[in-house]
Amino acid sequence: MVLPSKHTPRSPAYLLPCVLALSLFSLTGLLLYKVDDVVSRTGTVVGHNLEPTPWHVFPHKPFDEETRQQRAYKILQCSYLTCRYAAGESGEERRKFPGGGGECPDFFGAIRRDLEPWMESRITKGHVAGAQRLAAFRVVIVDGKMFVDWYYACVQSRAMFTLWGLLQLLKRYPGKVPDVDMMFDCMDKPTVNRVEYQGMPVPLFRYCTTKEHFDIPFPDWSFWGWAEINIRPWSEEFPDIKRGSQAVSWRNKIPRAYWKGNPDVSSPIRVELLNCNHSRKWGAQIMRQDWDEAAKAGFKESRLSDQCNHRYKIYAEGYAWSVSLKYILSCDSVALLIAPQYEDFFSRGLVPEHNFWPVDPLKLCPSIKYAVEWGNQHLEEAEAIGKRGQEFMESLTIDRIYEYMFHLISEYSKLQDFKPTPPPTSLEVCEESLLCYADDKQRAFLRKSSASHAPTPPCNLKPL
Repeated sequence: MVLPSKHTPRSPAYLLPCVLALSLFSLTGLLLYKVDDVVSRTGTVVGHNLEPTPWHVFPHKPFDEETRQQRAYKILQCSYLTCRYAAGESGEERRKFPGGGGECPDFFGAIRRDLEPWMESRITKGHVAGAQRLAAFRVVIVDGKMFVDWYYACVQSRAMFTLWGLLQLLKRYPGKVPDVDMMFDCMDKPTVNRVEYQGMPVPLFRYCTTKEHFDIPFPDWSFWGWAEINIRPWSEEFPDIKRGSQAVSWRNKIPRAYWKGNPDVSSPIRVELLNCNHSRKWGAQIMRQDWDEAAKAGFKESRLSDQCNHRYKIYAEGYAWSVSLKYILSCDSVALLIAPQYEDFFSRGLVPEHNFWPVDPLKLCPSIKYAVEWGNQHLEEAEAIGKRGQEFMESLTIDRIYEYMFHLISEYSKLQDFKPTPPPTSLEVCEESLLCYADDKQRAFLRKSSASHAPTPPCNLKPL
């Protein structure tokens, strides 16, 4: 008789390792799926997972140079890990300054005019939410840290350099920039029409405004550099333009009006300006800028410091506002402004026939001719107008720009009737995260425009 065995059948030796391997494989697959899901929903400063602004469409950046794995690694590293491990200075105690900061320039008074629509109603969460559909991104500053919520991509590196400027402001005045919640658009044309939004104005920051819009003008990205066309940070570009303007004395400059730009930007005034290209008849030299050819040449023939050889320089708005205004004024040429419709933050300090000469758009070529003939007959007065325009831009130092940003944000924050908190979909943005996304050329420009602690407090905004 055979007795039954007392031992139960044993599992094969390979079964447990197989179960563990399968579990690990499943967990890895789940983790990769989650990571891919997070990465695919994360908007970035360079435009990952973002569509171009629908109100001003531009070519979508394909990111063809990155593999899927490279893109995922970059987004995880730059958006989620860099700021966490960066040695930040946020949350510093308020810096004590010796002495006072002096009085702000008169054009700073435009800050209160820009914010006047919300003086009585205050700025509510509803106001901010109402601006979202017109915004490319949202900036929330809390305890000296900056958080950004992305809605649309911005053309080229505008968003990167705009955010860099805000980060330099935090570094410039540590512990002094108040908590704030702001919606930004990064395209040229104002959108908050005063008629359409008169019942409930929404606060939207952008680079320009008009008298018909509620948009709040903010210093444009190019003050920190425009890497795509080799325009350096303002602290380098202005001194170079001024040196270039001194290469030839004012009276030895070409006694004509000069304009070089792109007329193919839906700008009727620029198209009409082409008809004024006749040195003897209209006293003007009008040149078409071929951006494709200039880009191929690395913009070496477009150095701003080499474009101050005429006694008169014309400013003509393009699709909307143009960054070229500050560079035209920086030459000591007489700036001929063709009835600008758009205002940026500093242009409110310009005074006709004091630091620029107004041109009538309804009599464009004759008006340019009159300005040139008058200037050539009144050399001393004309030269003085050009010098005062240059002096105005020289007074607009990068320190002055930070002061304007500080007061604009401070006055805006006083109108908020809620405590700003970062939205759950926002991510912290710091210097290191922007440098992480920047290419080599952008990174060089950003580092050149890095700020340091202000040695004096901001200028004093004049009382109401």
